[in-house]
Amino acid sequence: MGNIEDWFPYDNFRPNQETMLNTAAEAVRENKICLIDAPTGSGKSSVISAMLANANGRKIVVAVRTVSQLNIFIREIELIKRKKRIKAAYLVGKRNMCPMTGEGDIYHLCEGLKAFSSSIMRDRAQKGSLVPANDAVIKKQIKMQDPDRPLLCPYYIKSKVFVENDGIKMIPSNILRAKGDEVSKSLVNPDRIKDLCSEICPYEVMLQASRDADIILLNFHHLFNETIREQMYLSIGIEENNTMLLIDEAHNCSDTVQSIQTISISEKTLEHAQNELTHMKNRIKGVEAVQGMLPRVRKFMEGLRRSVKKEDYFDPVMFSRFILNESLYNKMEDIYDDLNRIYEAIKDKKIQEGDFKEIPLERVMEFFFRIIQATQDPAFLTIYRKNENMISLEVRNIDPSSTLKEIAQNHSSCIMISGTLSPVESFKKLYFEDLPALTLSLPNSFPKKNRAIYCSKDVTSAFSKRKDKDNLEKIHRYIQEFAKVKGNLAVYFPSYDMLNNIAVDIPQKINKKEVFIESPETQVANRDLRKFLSLPEMGKSGIIFGVCGGKWSEGLDYRGELLNGAIVIGLPLAPYNDVRKMVIDYFKSKFGPEGEFISYTLPAINKALQALGRVLRTPDDTGVLLIGEARFLESGVKRGLPPWMQDEMVVCDVSQFSKDIARWR
Repeated sequence: MGNIEDWFPYDNFRPNQETMLNTAAEAVRENKICLIDAPTGSGKSSVISAMLANANGRKIVVAVRTVSQLNIFIREIELIKRKKRIKAAYLVGKRNMCPMTGEGDIYHLCEGLKAFSSSIMRDRAQKGSLVPANDAVIKKQIKMQDPDRPLLCPYYIKSKVFVENDGIKMIPSNILRAKGDEVSKSLVNPDRIKDLCSEICPYEVMLQASRDADIILLNFHHLFNETIREQMYLSIGIEENNTMLLIDEAHNCSDTVQSIQTISISEKTLEHAQNELTHMKNRIKGVEAVQGMLPRVRKFMEGLRRSVKKEDYFDPVMFSRFILNESLYNKMEDIYDDLNRIYEAIKDKKIQEGDFKEIPLERVMEFFFRIIQATQDPAFLTIYRKNENMISLEVRNIDPSSTLKEIAQNHSSCIMISGTLSPVESFKKLYFEDLPALTLSLPNSFPKKNRAIYCSKDVTSAFSKRKDKDNLEKIHRYIQEFAKVKGNLAVYFPSYDMLNNIAVDIPQKINKKEVFIESPETQVANRDLRKFLSLPEMGKSGIIFGVCGGKWSEGLDYRGELLNGAIVIGLPLAPYNDVRKMVIDYFKSKFGPEGEFISYTLPAINKALQALGRVLRTPDDTGVLLIGEARFLESGVKRGLPPWMQDEMVVCDVSQFSKDIARWR
């Protein structure tokens, strides 16, 4: 058993923190899955100390969702390094790292440039030029290439050299090794990595640093996208069965897996794919068969245009029969094989031409792959959408358990942590079904005197009451009374529709606080948020009106005076329709009556908790939290709240709330 204190970088444990670290240590030692629900301030990032203490030569992979969470672990690791010698590295997306310019998707651009560069580098190495960056032919081609349509990446070329060892072998250059070693030792912040790398590819530097690291930090897509994970693990030498996994903000795993494994196509996608195929008709075998098949997809869409529903299910088996009828194919798998083969040929051709734009046929190919899955696996739901008479088809993943179980079982241990993983047993079922797993739910470690939690019994966002005059008047009164609380405040609604309906009657200032309403445009929303957060420095305050699950409600750290209170109006349930009912029925078939809570109610509660969680970020923060929804008092909803919140929650009406918050004004 490792000694956690040898790795723990602080003088003292926070309340309940030692229990959390001991639970994590047990999971690591016994190669188990572990889910930990621990509120903000519990010191969750120190779980890495318990893992290091019991590593016994195993690597640690930490998966985070955002750069801000990445920076939290970077700070934690830097503190640990003051006590112990360890190497750490991170891998972040190429979009903000790639120094190259050019048309098209950055990932296609990178893939194409690396392929073309590697080809010419290897060719020159065969002629005796083992240092590509010094090769006159390569240097001339780099100098002559069009910067808007490059074929060679000088940053990648400078990161590689060749050695003669039973043939010609490409290896990292000395400068790449040096940069990688520098990054793994000092753990340079992501916003400085491009400057540090200078003339070397930043992503290659991150990969090089990861090969020798004890801890590798990466984003969710690196982990949950099977293709990316396999390629990345192979590249940096990670063996899953000898690697411990730590997943931060684990309440987001379901959404991430589902988004990765969901694919849609529109009529415009098919049109672009057909045009693409026309140009390849006489160059690739089998194009005519695919060209003859795609109009069948369009015809299927045309048949759905008569539907009065904006969203509904379509049968993947019936779709398959319809597509195969009158086509040259006997099986959907044959169509997928042809699409895949043609796509690869088009991609190779475009790389040769320096064209790295997205290939429409790729989306069609992925759609057919998911359709085949949907005919065999009920976890993939086939639906159509109708928007202004335009039809799109979608194959949607509705169950993350298959992916999460595979990942957890392939790694030597898997620990999931989050501040909103409550009730933890429900998340355990959703993610791992009946697999054995340790669970832990911690109380709030912040002083009770610094917070007040209320739940209103006299307002609701239930559809039947949304236009009720008395209900709306009380919601407005709650907002007016809440606005009397000192400092910056936030009000969150279940949807943009409800926000916009309420916003019509909101003045530009409430109780001298400047009002900000969340814009659907990211640039405008970011600008308004920066202004809101700058108000306390000027001795002013404001109130933001946003949406649960929106731009202002998750992943943001409103510390200190940046936010002194939050209201969540309503229960942010997803719109109930036939498709939603199918999802609920699927989970009921898995888990019985609890399936509806897990698949429908729990995500809504989690959105509300994420919004409320923006307020109390440090032990010294003070704040008022109000759940403006009577349904949270019902046992079936209330049980989704963390135990500490259930214990502290004061049931109120608007008059009592007005009186009780006087001390916060």
